[in-house]
Amino acid sequence: MAERLIFVTGHLARARLERLLAGLGETEFSWEIVDIGVKVAALMTEEIIKRRLKLGGGEARVILPGRYRGELDRLTAHFGVPFLRGPDEIADLPGYLGRKGAPPDLSRHDIRIFAEIVDAPALSIEQVLEQATRLAAAGADVIDLGCLPETPFPLLGEAVQTLKAEGFSVSVDSANADELRTGAAAGADFLLSLDEKTLTLAFEHPVTPIIVPATPGDLDSLGRAIEGAQKAGIPFIADAVLDPIHFGFAASLGRFLEARRRWPEVELLMGTGNLTELTDADSSGVTAMLAGFCSELAIRNVLVVHVSPHTVRTVEEHDAARRTMFAARSDSALPRGYHLGLLQVHDRKPYPASTEDIDALAADIRDANFRIMTAQDGIHVFNARGRAHATDAFDLFPGLGVEADGAHAFYLGAELMKAEIAWRLGKRYVQDEPLSWGVAAPPTETDRTRLAEAGHTLQARKAK
Repeated sequence: MAERLIFVTGHLARARLERLLAGLGETEFSWEIVDIGVKVAALMTEEIIKRRLKLGGGEARVILPGRYRGELDRLTAHFGVPFLRGPDEIADLPGYLGRKGAPPDLSRHDIRIFAEIVDAPALSIEQVLEQATRLAAAGADVIDLGCLPETPFPLLGEAVQTLKAEGFSVSVDSANADELRTGAAAGADFLLSLDEKTLTLAFEHPVTPIIVPATPGDLDSLGRAIEGAQKAGIPFIADAVLDPIHFGFAASLGRFLEARRRWPEVELLMGTGNLTELTDADSSGVTAMLAGFCSELAIRNVLVVHVSPHTVRTVEEHDAARRTMFAARSDSALPRGYHLGLLQVHDRKPYPASTEDIDALAADIRDANFRIMTAQDGIHVFNARGRAHATDAFDLFPGLGVEADGAHAFYLGAELMKAEIAWRLGKRYVQDEPLSWGVAAPPTETDRTRLAEAGHTLQARKAK
């Protein structure tokens, strides 16, 4: 017997929801739409649902709009049927239903992020701790203290001890043997980067070395270092070293492939900074590709650096990428539809409504409040008095008739420019909500159990 789903919505969205569900064709479930009797579905309350929703029995699930503000558990207990919060936009329902209402599990990953504080020698202990706290909040598992050539680091030992006392895992990255000894003696967990000639430094303290080829690109020397660590019986991680584009990038990818072939059980690390930092491209896409490469080769450690301003969110990007790749690999699926954090400049589904949907909605509007929506053909503004369409926000303003209402004019100007930016980039625009930039600009957390605050225009009018 097919599962029966009840979709609760408001008057303005009903027709569109019905068209979308009918367009799904044959489904594994039967469905029914209930218009709860409010104009905008997001404004329905728990009391309204309890009073107006009548269930006839046999329902498997009740799907509420994603912007419904209320406690789902109380509705589930009241009706004895699971209540779920669907996607924010009707256009996203097919994907939601394809997962049977269960969001992807992004709680798991198997890649450890080493996040380097590149200017650590120039910082105070307080500044090192502040940066470490920020990096850990972004997703870093190990705080890497980067030492600089010919630059004294007198506070290295104290920095390691302080970070360890605060519960951080710590690595020390230096080409100076004395600095590596200092870091290890202070309690560092990892040393970067040792080779077959310097590996004995890791024998003096209980520390895990990250080992690299003694000569750039020489996997044989890396192999000898691996053998040395194995004979000593110490844990280690090997790094075949990723090179920048046009300076050995393709060959370095081949080295990682060969390293995995030679040593299928050895823990590997990849430093991604030579791509993210040294390529003028949005780092989110570069990170996604490298994380996918790591996922396929079981490279379970990455070293991440942030020097260039364009990689300001690189740790967050690596965190989103490792979770996405883990979930997709677990499902034997493509890494699509799991996480929007790396879709920063464009969206896969930028227009939740078609021009025909907007036509139908505009025909039902009976009040003077302006609605702003985007479709493939541009920006649409409408209320009960009329409708306008353009691709340039400035072309719309003269016909709005708000010249005497400064607060309203400011609000509409801001919203229309936001809509134009979204339209030109191919991003999704939702009136009164910030544009989504993925992990590049994390949104403010919202409480889905409470109604949103009054909009800008209403707030301005109340203040008069």
